[in-house]
Amino acid sequence: MLKSFLRRPGVQAALAALVGRYLAFALRTTRWALEGEAHLAPHAAGKPAVAALWHECLPLMPALWLRIRRPGARVHALASRHNDGRLIGEVMRRFGVEVVHGSTARTGQRGAGQNKGGAASVLALLDVLAQGSHVVLTPDGPRGPARRAAPGVAQLAALSGVPVLPCAARTTRARRLPTWDGMLLPLPFGRGILVIGEPIPVPREGWESSLPAIEAALNQAALRAEALTA
Repeated sequence: MLKSFLRRPGVQAALAALVGRYLAFALRTTRWALEGEAHLAPHAAGKPAVAALWHECLPLMPALWLRIRRPGARVHALASRHNDGRLIGEVMRRFGVEVVHGSTARTGQRGAGQNKGGAASVLALLDVLAQGSHVVLTPDGPRGPARRAAPGVAQLAALSGVPVLPCAARTTRARRLPTWDGMLLPLPFGRGILVIGEPIPVPREGWESSLPAIEAALNQAALRAEALTA
């Protein structure tokens, strides 16, 4: 009964507004620092990137967009079609992030209908990258396992010719939620760090070989962010 209630559009809109206002307050009252500015600079200047981050730090990443936002720049995030994905999408829109609903399918783990949905999502993301927009992906989302990268991030980078930009974020004041990924909810008045790793080019042929490097870079960025806020 509660799930049915939470699916109502009006309820989801109210929740998105509430969560969005809270995140805006928490993120704006956090003192942010950036590590990896040299890696970010070309993309902040307009070069498109596939920004990848683990699902757990998704609530923290609007801080990165707010930092690099410039007139005319656009960023698109991929969100699942499930209720939690739709809620996340509505929250992201409040930070100026445009949302593509769907998934980058895990090879061999989805049915025909889901594969069609994943293919449509990839085509939509390829289109926005070709237009010069950034794309944000959580390679372990929407359902995990946590900190394990699905193939979609490497496939998208290979097809688009756009590099993967490993990202992570942490704050000294946050709570881990009891979710599959241990999602981090920022608290106000903390100290935060945004970590940007070296961009990873992915070849069109043999893109599969790049997936371990992408996963390792995301884990390295996450561990570095944790160390800097310990």
